Parts: sequence; structure tokens; C-alpha cells
Amino acid sequence: MQRMREELIRRNYAGTTIHSYLKAVEHFQQHVNRPFEELGADDIRSYHAYLLKKRKLAVNTVVLNICALRFLYIKVLKRRDMKEDLLYPKQRLRLPVILSPAEVAQLIAGASNLYHRTMLMTLYSTGLRRAELCRLKVSDIDSKRMMLRVVQGKGGIDREVPLGKKLLPVLREYYRWMRPRRIFFPAQWTTGAPINPSRRRWSGRRFAKLRPAPESRNT
Repeated sequence: MQRMREELIRRNYAGTTIHSYLKAVEHFQQHVNRPFEELGADDIRSYHAYLLKKRKLAVNTVVLNICALRFLYIKVLKRRDMKEDLLYPKQRLRLPVILSPAEVAQLIAGASNLYHRTMLMTLYSTGLRRAELCRLKVSDIDSKRMMLRVVQGKGGIDREVPLGKKLLPVLREYYRWMRPRRIFFPAQWTTGAPINPSRRRWSGRRFAKLRPAPESRNT
């Protein structure tokens, strides 16, 4: 595991990717309970089927596990012969559910306070990912240029997104109320620490209850 960690760091993988890959390999090691060097193609295929059939993991989660194992065997253990047995499961492409402007307004209006309402409006207006929103700093908001800077976004790439005219007054109102020091949406005002993205999943489930059922929509 230490060799894999060092190889991931050496190749400048993102911290979240390193954590996910190491956890995936750790789960694999606990499942097989044998040294990696003793495992063969049959063990890999069996584990692959176990993730899909018994654990019933989402395809994207299984893909992440396969990516981690491919890195382990090909990049760390130099077992390139295992590549053919570390196949990605077929993914079924589905159209996303697109909310109407009225439904978006209903979701935002359902927020219990200015903190959550501003978070939802920022996500909707800028298209930030959840982790990017959690890392957003006060200094990332450029009201003069009407731009919002995303530092170390997906793939470790910086980018800028336009700051909407309707969003800016809301951000200013929130800033006067919260007075964040560094992180714009801190988990706690006293510490100023950023939110852990994985602990905000309840928000999505909570506000999803406000969305009208598909059959109630006009076609």
C-alpha cells in the first residue's frame, strides 16, 4: 500500500483520487485475504462479479475500483498481463432529469436558511461541483470582473466561471450575514474549516423531496 501511495503522489494524482484508490485496494485486500503477488486473473474476475452481483454497487463505483486495481497491478506491481482481465463494466447511458425553472425555484425556496439557500443558488448559477463549492474561498469571488475562480477543480485544473448578476446580490447578503473569513461556506464559523463534501449528501435527499414527481409534470 505504501508503494502505491508513493507512486500516486509521484504521478501527481489529486488527493481525493489517492484516497479513493487506496480505499478501493484496501477493500480488495480484505476480500481476498492473500498477498497481491499470489493472485491471478480468476481472482480479479471473481471480485469484479462480487462487486456487481453481491454488493450491487453502482457501475461508476465499480469502475473506480477497477481503475484502482489497474493502477496497482500495471503501474505498481508491473503486472501488465492483468490488464485484459481488469475490464470496465458496460455503462448504460441515461438521459438526466432536467428541472424546470419553476422546480429549481421550488428547491431553492425550500432551503431553511440563508446559508443553505445561497449554497443552492451558487450551485445552480455557476455549475460548480459539490467539492468545488465546499472549497470555495472568499478571495475566489471577483465582483469587479464578475468571475468566480475555481482552484484545483476536477483533474486538478483551475478555471473561471461567470458570476451571474442575480447571484452577486445574494452572495453579498450572505457575506454580510455570515462574515466568512477564508472559506466562503465554512462548516463552522468558529473554526472556518471547509465542509466535508461527503457529509452534505443529506442536503440532496432533503431537497429532492420538494421536487414534483415525474408523472405530475406537464408533457
